[in-house]
Amino acid sequence: MDLFARMSLISRWLRLTLGLTLGCVLVAGCSTTPEDKDETAEWTAEHFYKEAKGALDGGDYETAVKYFEKLETRFPFGRYAQQAQLETAYAYFKSREIDSSVAASDRFIKLHPTHPNVDYAYYLKGLATFQEGPSTIEKMSGKNPTHMDPGLAKRSYDFFGELLKKFPDSKYIPDARQRMVFLRNLLALHEYDSAQYYLRHGVYVAAANRAKFVVEHYPRTATVADALALMARAYHELKMDDLARDSLRILELNFPQDRQLGEIRALLAQSKM
Repeated sequence: MDLFARMSLISRWLRLTLGLTLGCVLVAGCSTTPEDKDETAEWTAEHFYKEAKGALDGGDYETAVKYFEKLETRFPFGRYAQQAQLETAYAYFKSREIDSSVAASDRFIKLHPTHPNVDYAYYLKGLATFQEGPSTIEKMSGKNPTHMDPGLAKRSYDFFGELLKKFPDSKYIPDARQRMVFLRNLLALHEYDSAQYYLRHGVYVAAANRAKFVVEHYPRTATVADALALMARAYHELKMDDLARDSLRILELNFPQDRQLGEIRALLAQSKM
C-alpha cells in the first residue's frame, strides 16, 4: 500500500474514533446530570404549612421562611397564606432578624387590617425590637441597662404603645405593659448615665439638662430621685443656687427618705456661707 493510501486510511480511522468518543461523552453527560426536580412541586398548601411549621418548631428558621414564602407564592389566597405571612414574621423574630420581622409584620397589618390576629402582628413588632437576650423581663433585669441600645428600646416602647392604643383589650396587653415599664426605666437610666458622664467631666449645663429630661419625660421611674439630686449638684456648680434649691425641694417632697438628701443639703448650705 502506497504512502497516500495509508495516510487516507489513518485519517478515516481517527475521524471514526473521535466520533465514537464524542458520542460516549455526550451520552455519559446526559446520564449523569439529570435535571433537578423540585420536591415541592406537588405539595398542597396544607403540606407546605405542615413542613414549614415543623421546621419552625424545630428551630430551622431559614427553612421555615423558605417554605412559608413558597406557600404564599403558590397559594396566595386562603387561610394558609395568611397564616404563613404571620408565621414568617415570627420566624424572622426567632432568628433575630429584627428589620425583616418588623417588615413582615407591617406587611401583614397592611394586607389584613381586620384580621382577628392582627393584634399579634403589632405585639410581634414590639417583641422583635425588644432588647436582645433572654426572653423574660426577669432575666433581662439582671443585665446592665446602660450597655443596651436606647434606639432599639425606644422603637420597642413605641410599638408596644401602638398595640396598647389600637387594641386595649388584646390578650397581649399585660405582657406589653410590663415590658413598657421595663423599657421606660431603661431609657431613663440611659439619660441619667449620660448626665453622670457630663457631671464627671465638668460639663454642668449638659448634665443638668439630661437630668431634667429624665424628670420631665420619665416621671414614674426609679431614676427620678437620682436625677433630681444630680440636677441640684450641677446647678450648684453653675452657681445657680435658686435652681439647685428648687431641685432639692422637689426631691424632699417626693422622696423624703432618699439617701442623698443629707449630702445635697450640706452641699447647698455651703452656698449660704
